[in-house]
Amino acid sequence: MTTVGIVTGAGRGMGLACAERLSTMVDVLLVADLDKETLATASDALAARGSARIEPIVVDISDADGVADMAARAGELGTLRAVAHVAGISPTMADWRRIFTVDLVGTALLARELRPLVTTGTATVCFASMAPVLAGIAAEPAVAEILDDPLAEGFLDAVREAVGPSVEDPGVAYSWAKYGVKQFVRREAVRIGAAGGRICSVSPGMIDTPQGRQEAEQHASMQALVARTPLGRTGRPEELAAVVAFALSDEASFLNGVDLLVDGGVCAAARG
Repeated sequence: MTTVGIVTGAGRGMGLACAERLSTMVDVLLVADLDKETLATASDALAARGSARIEPIVVDISDADGVADMAARAGELGTLRAVAHVAGISPTMADWRRIFTVDLVGTALLARELRPLVTTGTATVCFASMAPVLAGIAAEPAVAEILDDPLAEGFLDAVREAVGPSVEDPGVAYSWAKYGVKQFVRREAVRIGAAGGRICSVSPGMIDTPQGRQEAEQHASMQALVARTPLGRTGRPEELAAVVAFALSDEASFLNGVDLLVDGGVCAAARG
């Protein structure tokens, strides 16, 4: 049996760190990213260090056809064992519609296409964020019902109407989209459990990555969050990857449908 893994957003940062861990857990690892050059560099490095055969795939996670092709390739190669869905964008990178489309709709697209491949032992981790926790988001039933179906026709317009005009702020949109990821994961755990699959989300805190540094340059409040982190520092990508690797391993075989907050304690400090 050939085991297959997938890491999205694998070109750099936390995605690359996750790919490094998964390259020792499966026989073939599909590494996906939108940036062709970054992905090629990462793939070469992974091939030199890991034991898995590395297969790069350039894909936009919000492109249904591209995601379907990636899933089909995984099915051709063997048995799906582990998925780390790291790809996503942050508030400084796009407008509110694009943030929802990549971060939440893309997650739902990937889950839909991989569902037929799920079997006993298949495990997935989707990246959410601590942002909804810090923002104190708690969806009203009407909003939660909309977020439950990111692939519904008119989804973005429905979100705008339910949440209100504040959602057009990229930071607010990001918090809601990542809240939606956590909610989606809970629902997906129920859907795939009968097939023997598991899925969790992970919510990083302040992590030292290129994307994180880009956000910090635009938002001084992020440095204040680092100062409030009980451990007194930012996290490292490999620290997130270690949690993801555990969640995907057989040692975590009863871990399902939950969010893992990996933030150095900053949410605990912020909430008192």
